[in-house]
Amino acid sequence: MELRGLEAITKIKECYGDVNGLCTRLKTAPIKGLDGDPDDIERRKLEFGENIIPPKKPKSFLMLVWEALQDVTLVILLVAAAISFSLSFYYPQDTENLNCGLGASKREDGEEEAGWIEGAAILLSVFCVVLVAAFNDWSKEKQFNSLKNRIEQEHKFNVVRKGEVIQLNVSELVVGDIALIKYGDLLPADGVLIQSNDLKVDESSLTGESDHVKKDIHKDPMLLSGTHVMEGSGRMVVTAVGVNSQTGIILMLIGTGEGEVVDETSKKEDEQKNKTKDKKEEAEDRRKKGEDVGEMPALNEEEEAANDKKKAPVKEKSVLQEKLTKLAWQIGKAGLFMSTLTVIILITRFLIDIFWVQGVVLIPECVPIYVQFLVKFFIIGVTVLVVAVPEGLPLAVTISLAYSVKKMMKDNNLVRHLDACETMGNATAICSDKTGTLTMNRMTVVQAYFAGHHYNKVPSPDLIPAKILDLLILGIGVNCGYTSKIMVPEKDGELPGQIGNKTECALLGFTLDLQQDYRTVRNRIPEEKLVKVYTFNSVRKSMSTVLKTEGCNYVLFSKGAPEILLNKCCKIITGGGKTKTLRPKDRDALMKKVVETMASEGLRTICLAFREFSARDGEPDWDKEAHIITDLTCIAVVGIEDPLRPEVPNAIRMCQRAGITVRMVTGDNINTARAIAIKCGILQPGDDFLCIEGKEFNQRIRNKLGKIEQQRIDEIWPKLRVLARSSPSDKHTLVKGIIDSTVLGERQVVAVTGDGTNDGPALKKADVGFAMGIAGTDVAKEASDIILTDDNFSSIVKAVMWGRNVYDSISKFLQFQLTVNVVAVTVAFTGACITQDSPLKAVQMLWVNLIMDTFASLALATEPPTDALLLRNPYGRNKPLISRTMMKNILGHAIYQLIIVFTLLFVGEKMLHIDSGRNAPLHAQPSAHYTIVFNTFVLMQIFNEFNARKIHGERNVFESVFKNRIFCSIILGTIVAQLTIVQCVGNLFSCVGLDLEQWLWCIFLGFGSLLWGQLVSSVPDSWLKFLDKMIECTQQEVTEDETDHKEMELRENKVYRWRGIHRIEAQIRVMKAFRDGLTVTRSLDSPESSSSIHNFSTTQDFQMEDSVPQIPLMVEGEGEDEGKGEDKGEDKGEGEGPPPTDRSIISTPRPTNGSPSSNQENHPSLLPGYVM
Repeated sequence: MELRGLEAITKIKECYGDVNGLCTRLKTAPIKGLDGDPDDIERRKLEFGENIIPPKKPKSFLMLVWEALQDVTLVILLVAAAISFSLSFYYPQDTENLNCGLGASKREDGEEEAGWIEGAAILLSVFCVVLVAAFNDWSKEKQFNSLKNRIEQEHKFNVVRKGEVIQLNVSELVVGDIALIKYGDLLPADGVLIQSNDLKVDESSLTGESDHVKKDIHKDPMLLSGTHVMEGSGRMVVTAVGVNSQTGIILMLIGTGEGEVVDETSKKEDEQKNKTKDKKEEAEDRRKKGEDVGEMPALNEEEEAANDKKKAPVKEKSVLQEKLTKLAWQIGKAGLFMSTLTVIILITRFLIDIFWVQGVVLIPECVPIYVQFLVKFFIIGVTVLVVAVPEGLPLAVTISLAYSVKKMMKDNNLVRHLDACETMGNATAICSDKTGTLTMNRMTVVQAYFAGHHYNKVPSPDLIPAKILDLLILGIGVNCGYTSKIMVPEKDGELPGQIGNKTECALLGFTLDLQQDYRTVRNRIPEEKLVKVYTFNSVRKSMSTVLKTEGCNYVLFSKGAPEILLNKCCKIITGGGKTKTLRPKDRDALMKKVVETMASEGLRTICLAFREFSARDGEPDWDKEAHIITDLTCIAVVGIEDPLRPEVPNAIRMCQRAGITVRMVTGDNINTARAIAIKCGILQPGDDFLCIEGKEFNQRIRNKLGKIEQQRIDEIWPKLRVLARSSPSDKHTLVKGIIDSTVLGERQVVAVTGDGTNDGPALKKADVGFAMGIAGTDVAKEASDIILTDDNFSSIVKAVMWGRNVYDSISKFLQFQLTVNVVAVTVAFTGACITQDSPLKAVQMLWVNLIMDTFASLALATEPPTDALLLRNPYGRNKPLISRTMMKNILGHAIYQLIIVFTLLFVGEKMLHIDSGRNAPLHAQPSAHYTIVFNTFVLMQIFNEFNARKIHGERNVFESVFKNRIFCSIILGTIVAQLTIVQCVGNLFSCVGLDLEQWLWCIFLGFGSLLWGQLVSSVPDSWLKFLDKMIECTQQEVTEDETDHKEMELRENKVYRWRGIHRIEAQIRVMKAFRDGLTVTRSLDSPESSSSIHNFSTTQDFQMEDSVPQIPLMVEGEGEDEGKGEDKGEDKGEGEGPPPTDRSIISTPRPTNGSPSSNQENHPSLLPGYVM
């Protein structure tokens, strides 16, 4: 569809005559659409293709295994284990006659058979690590794809088949379908416009031009997939779907040319580097010759690109990501230091003992034996590093998030961005809509004013003058969206169904209550006969429709906010059906006695008006809107009730008790908003809080020059509870002001709800954006982090609970994991320094690190949330991930375990009357002594898992433990596995079988962890203020210089990359990749992540350029359709907004590929010159 505007119209006329001719060729009807015959639909799919983009082939399990093997630490461990395994088979035959040193020459019976076991066991353990890592990656991909498919299934579109409007999944659209388009839609296919009402489309995702393009059947009828309807409505005939649509062509070009593009880019980079190098060499030669070479270029493009990269803004991490990154950095440095120190001490002690103390002379025959010792020491050092970094942490994050996301779906929270789940747990403020979120969004007209009478209930039709009744039915019938309608209940006792805009449905239901039928009007006046439709937007704050009457006269019907329309009314219909002049004092009286009275009862007020145009004056210029919508005659004012959701007051109380401030941001009347806020508990009688309108809000936050000042916002937002008559830009200004504020000491974490296209900037700016799943537009959903499938505020409270549960689950695992790591590293380091060997063998530490970490992460990350989570304030961004209580538990349990392990290590053989396992020679047989040390250590960790379930000082560690079947199963499974390891496969794990008495001692000492835990809990936190310094060490910032230096060294392969940080960073990249896979800009950059055309995220990536006034967020005619504004007026704003120059900016990426028209011949086309 490379032709636009008049060229497209000319081509259509040449080939088909007009749009009707095109519909005839496609065997479809412009009004009734396709007949819906399954054979016909299938034939169209075969002929023109399906409306999906073929997904990229997923990575195979072997590929994931290969990627897991890229871990540098694992490679080092594999090489060391392979060397150890190989050297274990070598031993000089005349070893008894060689003087290689005490301990190096001595070999006990059976060592030849057992020497290879440790190397083989390490190789096997690494293989298990790789398999588990690959399986985790595979399961994560599977879960993410499942979630992505769930989100795609939520995208439906209205089409006409058999004359009936039905909703289809966008993948079911076929060429020839008649699609109904409206404000906020993301177009899923290419099409040609059949009929439109004030239609404007944002094509910036394809053209890069941010100006909205007006679409009209006489000027520009071409509609492209991936673009957004920013205003108006209409219908189009689908002409291209899937890979043949404009979006599909671009995606396929990017996908098929990806390798070539990369190769070409690499070639250009190499050429540039060679060119730069040649210039430098040439300049150097000239300098040597004494020639004047002038000023040396500053590394040309390479340095400039590096500088640009440094200057590029970095997106702020989520709360948990930020804290985990800091913690991983600190633990990684400590682990690297300890492992290096261990290897140095082991090697130094060995060399001093052999060549100095024993005075051995180095001979070539002894070198292989010495190498075996050095390899053993190196393996111990690498193993200490492996244990030092919490391997299970990224797995715990993944499991906790995946578990929470799955459960949140059942709580009506469809999570689009994985990190939004845990961020919501730290929310300190929620800016909520009113309609549909706090209220039921089931609207009905309950009061009315006309003919000078205020009726507190819907009056009988007999009480209404005939002229007013006729005008009401006609005006409501044509001036409500034709997609809004009332459905007859399927069963007796059910309420009539409301489809479309709820405010319009209330008005349509009002006509039925008056014993009239709006469908009769619509059958007589179809949408195609409407002369002009002025759809609702935040500038108009009303909707108006013009139709032609008999005698060539015109009549305009308008509806909207009373304070807007009444100011445009100069007349009002009286009781006798006659009109009288509406004087200013009459208007004020009407506002005070009728509108404010209705609003004070929590009703939404709508004014209905009309104007007649005489044919004698000729047809007006409908584009001069200001002259058209004026001199109106008021017909009636109605009050619409939207009942408060019964569960909302309790949900708001829970939020307030949890330290979360709830604010209502609505476009409704301030009296209506205040009444609802009091009912739901946002406002309490006597509270010193603000309830203001958007107009006053803008006046108070701007200086004399009209510029927004943060200091002025800081004076308002802490006390602000209700912002009425607000526009979308007001919502964004408030959200940004709260986030940027430091008036309360720490940065606020803000959640925002929105449903309209213009809510996109606020949803993007917020830490967590909630889009309405029912009333929300496609644009709002694409800009959001979480979709509320039931539009209910109580679902947000559940999201808070799950978010806090994720945070606590990670903290629980950290408490358990760091205890294991502290003890294991200390034991390995101390044992190596004293006995020249680690009491915990490499394969044993790998078992503890891999299997137990995996089990523990699964057990502690799947704890279900409790209401107790909402009885405390949010953690906030500045509070350390490890609290004082957690540090007390970590150190307290570590002290107990170290005392037990060192006691068993140095005097255990005397206590238990067994042979000592210390100072054993290389490849010695396993001993019962070291087996008891290992077994006791593992059992202490198993019992300590119960202690780790509580992180806030609670004593009852068994509370609700049997409700978590996963935890119980894992504890039982770990015990069985440990029993099997010790008694059945001891040789592989350097163990021997233990008798009953030895097992009882191990169990008794392990059970002591629970008793010790009660003692630790008894120590008041206030006595341990010195721990705060240790906690601060884990929260030190990684400076820019450190980060850049680290990244530079990683690129040059000069840094020893330890596995834990690699995995944690990989986890964070998975989160970001998942986010990008579901958001818009990712689709253009990485089409392989798109599995359907709906995933071609052409949605705007809203970037706020607050300091540079460019294209205003809202231009004239932009916004919601009228019903949306009245139904969801809190989002769209029926009040005045800030000056256009200060409004927020929407910017979208420009496609980087060339024109797709080059592939025109490869795609079936209905129009010559049109790529379908």
